[in-house]
Amino acid sequence: MYEFKLPDLGEGIHEGEILKWHVAPGDTIQEDEPLVDVETDKAALTIPSPRGGALASRTGNPGDTVLVGEVIAVIEDGSGPAPPVTSAEVVAEAAEPSAAIATPDAKKSAPAPPSRPAPVPATSWGRVIAVPATRRLARELQVDIRLVPPTGPAGRVTHEDVKRFAEQGGAIATPPAEPVPIEEHERRAEAALASTAADAIPFLDIEPLSDFAQWGPVEKEPLRSIRRKVARKMVTSMILVPHVAHMDDADVTLLEEFRRQERERRGGQPGERLTLLPFVIKAVTAGLRAAPAFNASLDPHNEEIVYKKYYNIGIAVDTGHGLIVPVIRETDRKSILQISTEIEEAAAKAREGTLSVADLRGGTFTITNVGPLGGTALIPTINYPEVAILGMGKVQDKPVVVGGEIVIRKILPLTLSFDHRIADGADAARFVTEMVRQLSDPNLLLLET
Repeated sequence: MYEFKLPDLGEGIHEGEILKWHVAPGDTIQEDEPLVDVETDKAALTIPSPRGGALASRTGNPGDTVLVGEVIAVIEDGSGPAPPVTSAEVVAEAAEPSAAIATPDAKKSAPAPPSRPAPVPATSWGRVIAVPATRRLARELQVDIRLVPPTGPAGRVTHEDVKRFAEQGGAIATPPAEPVPIEEHERRAEAALASTAADAIPFLDIEPLSDFAQWGPVEKEPLRSIRRKVARKMVTSMILVPHVAHMDDADVTLLEEFRRQERERRGGQPGERLTLLPFVIKAVTAGLRAAPAFNASLDPHNEEIVYKKYYNIGIAVDTGHGLIVPVIRETDRKSILQISTEIEEAAAKAREGTLSVADLRGGTFTITNVGPLGGTALIPTINYPEVAILGMGKVQDKPVVVGGEIVIRKILPLTLSFDHRIADGADAARFVTEMVRQLSDPNLLLLET
């Protein structure tokens, strides 16, 4: 028997939601064939089977959340019976990944319970702020989370706090008279977080929602995985970052004519779709080289601006189940056709749910394009910890004055949202003006390539 545990899915990821099992108990699976689809707060991905054999059992149904390090499947691969593993042992092994195995074929014995030193003083820290995964870990380790000294932002109890408290012999949690459902734990955590935010920010009053069912039928859907991550990032960005928006229009008449001609000429070749986006990415990259403040991040703890000397542009993709931002890397070193090809590949992976965590990390600037969906303009929210984001509206034929005459031109509305802590309005105006100049003349963009 081979016990397959949910692997480490990336930095900062402690759990995943099961989306779909590709095999049922009793089915035979080959090594590297799709085993299960899992969605984290960063991406949805397909996990292949690490061994070939018959699936003896599996843990969790679609919609269930499993922790990193938890056994999710047992595969009969001819290596002998597997010892039973309790959830507490899974968490303990995840907390101590350096536990050695004598030989590859040796059976893994259940770890002996660690000897506990004298318990730490039982001091209550008031309201407990912790994400559901951390509360679940505390229950697995039988730790009373109310006694764990918090070290996270705004007094939040982290995974590391719980593990450290348990290793130091922290007080064992007293089981409640009646089991409290996980949903109730999560509801209490959110209520505590809202209450703490209201205490920390003057005039912020987060009231509980009304019972909308009293006025008519309602339907409730859990806020999970990617959608939950988007919600948290947007709230973080809007609270921490003083947003300012600078707007302008780009005359892309010549660029659109050139783009359509090239798309027809290159039919059937890589990057053949050749949308407006790769041209905008190239113009943005040129602008970032001239205005490095918009390719930076602000470190509030060390009071430093971190200027990034590389150009990785994120593109917001609407997947139907959440906003995904895959990253096109080294855009200063790639041609427009190369960028166009990578955009097509990244967008397809995002909609299929096959992007890896690495595909979403390392961005320095983000572009969001609502033009294909309609809408003349938008004010986008910065993809924190980046400091700027460009919003593209819909290209429209508009009357403009050229050489004293009214003519019809193709106009692209642009909005730059930026962090006012690192740049001023004049910086944004210069950045957008240069980008408009390049988009108005395809020859300038070709020089960039």
